[in-house]
Amino acid sequence: PGQRLKPPFWYPNALPGRWLGTDQLGRDLLSRMIFGARISLLVAAIAVAVAGALGVVVGLVAGYYGGFVDQVVMRIVDIKLAFQFILLAILVLTVVRPSLINVIVVLVLSSWVIYCRLVRAQTLTLREREFVIAARAIGCRDLHILRRHLAPNLMAAVIIVAALQVAQVIITESVLSFLGLGVQPPTPTWGLTIGEGREYINVAWWIITFPGLALMVTVIAIGFLADWLRDMLDPTLRVQ
Repeated sequence: PGQRLKPPFWYPNALPGRWLGTDQLGRDLLSRMIFGARISLLVAAIAVAVAGALGVVVGLVAGYYGGFVDQVVMRIVDIKLAFQFILLAILVLTVVRPSLINVIVVLVLSSWVIYCRLVRAQTLTLREREFVIAARAIGCRDLHILRRHLAPNLMAAVIIVAALQVAQVIITESVLSFLGLGVQPPTPTWGLTIGEGREYINVAWWIITFPGLALMVTVIAIGFLADWLRDMLDPTLRVQ
């Protein structure tokens, strides 16, 4: 009990070794932030990777074959886009039991259409290019064309979008955890720590402030990384 709600190191009554203070249960806030960063980044990395792979495959197939397949895929995409990203995640997680796996699944289902639309649009253009027509003319199979000729030409745009989506997914996961619909205690995430600390904001401001700053700095840093990747991978967008 004597370790509960202890302030950061510059306060006279701070605990030795508890640099950012302690939370309502006496746990070291810095340690929970570091471990929470691992969870938040792991969730974002897995969700973005799976959603990206799913969206790329579906977008390639829809854009390359067109016709009925394309119409079905685009109707599904339109239905998904009728719901806001975060609202769909909240809706699903109020029905299923919140857990780490369910959060990742919901994030994947909420974000794969972004990659699908991008890849489909570019595939519709690329499939009429000379190198694709030549590949068809010499008898290359569709799978070979998709894998060896179309997919490599789409990767730069997909990587840029994926970098931006990492920030979006981290924010969404934090919001869900803040609302109690994301990763459940005792597993720490930034959003969960902020959510737990809001009841103590008048007596222990550091519980929500430091995780909030960590979240903000991470999202901004990822945004700069995405801009750098865009400049490196797509020279036509560089500012002269």
